[in-house]
Amino acid sequence: MTTSSSPSGAAAPTVRTHPDADALAHSVAVSLVHRLATWQAEGREPVVALTGGTIAERIHALVPTLDTSSVDWTRVDVWFGDERYVAADSADRNDLAAVRDLLEPLGVPADRVHRVPAADGPGADVDAAAAAYAEELRAAGGRFDLVMLGLGPDGHVASLFPGFPQLGADGTAVGVRESPKPPAERVSLTFAALDRTDEVWFLVSGEGKADAVRRALAADGSVTETPARGVTGGDHTWWLDEDAASAL
Repeated sequence: MTTSSSPSGAAAPTVRTHPDADALAHSVAVSLVHRLATWQAEGREPVVALTGGTIAERIHALVPTLDTSSVDWTRVDVWFGDERYVAADSADRNDLAAVRDLLEPLGVPADRVHRVPAADGPGADVDAAAAAYAEELRAAGGRFDLVMLGLGPDGHVASLFPGFPQLGADGTAVGVRESPKPPAERVSLTFAALDRTDEVWFLVSGEGKADAVRRALAADGSVTETPARGVTGGDHTWWLDEDAASAL
C-alpha cells in the first residue's frame, strides 16, 4: 500500500506499507537494484549512504541473492550515515556486516567503500574521526544520490538523538558521546550532510517504532523530540511493515 503524508513545510513523502518485515526487505532490495541501474543508465555513478540496524542487515543480505547484473557494482560509492566509534574489527560496527553481506558479494571495490575511522586507529578520538570523515566526504563532492536511514523507537536517525546538541551541529559530520544506546561514542553525519541527497529512504519495521513513525510524519512536531523530522532534503520514501505503520 502506498500513501502520502506531509510534515509541515516539507514535500509530501511516499509511504509504502508491506505485510511484514520480510516483504519490506525484499521490496527495498529490488528497488535498490532498480534505482542504481537507472542512475547508471543515465550516466551517473551512484553515491549511497547506508544505515545499520536489523532491517538494513536483512536487506543487505537479500540484494546479492537477486539478479543484479543490471548494475556495475564497481561504479557505486558507498558511505555510512553513522558509525559506532569502536575498534575496526568490532562486531558493533555497521560497516562490517555491510561489507560481509552486501558489498563484498557484489564486488564493490574496497576503495569505493568509505568507512569512518576506527577507535583503534592513529590519533584515536571521536571528534577527530568525525572531522576526518567530513573532510573525505567533502573532497568527494559531498552529495548523495540516496541516503538510507533507520529509525529508533525514540525517533533518532543516524546517531542524532533526541535532545542532543548534535541536532544543531554545523558542518558535515559530528562526534557523539554518551549515546543513550551503546556503544557510547559514535560518528554521525549531520542533518546538513544527510540533506545533500536526491532521495532519502527510511527503513522501519516493528510495532515498537510505530509511535516514532507517527511523530515523524505528523503535521506538527519537534526535531528536538523526534530527530527524524530534521531530515528535509531530497524526496522521501518511508518503507514500513504493517506493525511500524500501525499508528498512522
